Amino acid sequence: MDSSVVIKGSKNGISVVLDGTMEFDALKNQIKEKFSSASKFFGGADMAISFEGRELTSDEENEILDIISEVSDLHIVCVMEHDEKKDAEFERAVRSVMQEKNPEPADLEDHAEYVNVNDSVDDNSLAATAFCKGTLRSGQLFESESSVIVLGDVNPGGKVISKGNVIILGSLRGNVYAGADGNENAFVVALEMNPMQIKIADVIARSADTSTRKKSKNNNIQPKIAYVGEGNIYIDDLLQEVLNDIII
Repeated sequence: MDSSVVIKGSKNGISVVLDGTMEFDALKNQIKEKFSSASKFFGGADMAISFEGRELTSDEENEILDIISEVSDLHIVCVMEHDEKKDAEFERAVRSVMQEKNPEPADLEDHAEYVNVNDSVDDNSLAATAFCKGTLRSGQLFESESSVIVLGDVNPGGKVISKGNVIILGSLRGNVYAGADGNENAFVVALEMNPMQIKIADVIARSADTSTRKKSKNNNIQPKIAYVGEGNIYIDDLLQEVLNDIII
């Protein structure tokens, strides 16, 4: 049995283990065959994907995603990354946000849960949150009935749509639509705020300059929050006095 491409299930989607020594063109053929044969099994499911066993360039990763899209109806909502240091930083950041809202010590699972992007969420469950772990690249969409936490970047051309709030523990350089059910109290938070477009309820704000939408190397970037006030979207530094005025 050929093991150059192995598809494994994970709690957040699928993991594709790739041979680290095979020529990339030959590996692409194996990926095409593997996902063609598995297309009926996956159907049109929305899934996150990760790659193991081989370092891929952005171009190679995009080629693989194009092949999967070509031979199957599988909808890749985000690409997960394997970076233990980054994952630990993301988890600490999430815990910090949760503790800010609830001073009682508790595990992360007490406040949020992983949900399928197609699952409906009980409106009375304020703690329900959808997690997208990894980078949303151009053409990729993550949509949820609940609030969303993106554990990664939203690149230009990537998009998040949420009926609740959107928190991006990374760089926002793509599009975000929060409060999609018309909730003007929804907000968007990003560690680096440089979006193409932010929409909250029916209010839209667009970036005036696309030439500077590159990932910054500045380690001292101030997290920011976008919210609606008097019919406009305002973007402020994420400070305690701003958080005090936010309606949850």
